[in-house]
Amino acid sequence: MEELYQAIERKIKESGYPRSVSGREVYNDICDQIDGKESGSYILLSKFEEDVVFEYHITVMDSEFNLGILTIKAPEGEFTMDFDA
Repeated sequence: MEELYQAIERKIKESGYPRSVSGREVYNDICDQIDGKESGSYILLSKFEEDVVFEYHITVMDSEFNLGILTIKAPEGEFTMDFDA
């Protein structure tokens, strides 16, 4: 799992997002939000800090999920990561 957390952190850093982010916290936030959801595509929002919103574009399947796009909206700007690329 540590590799997955690091991959999330790396992708966010590569987008130019200037703040520190924990891949583990992002992953756990997604898991919490999709818990109990039926299979399908969702756009989910999460407020990670007072002035930062994470927008997840997620496809939920029976036993897994796919994070396609993550957009972070912060005072420093908008940062978009394509996890399918």
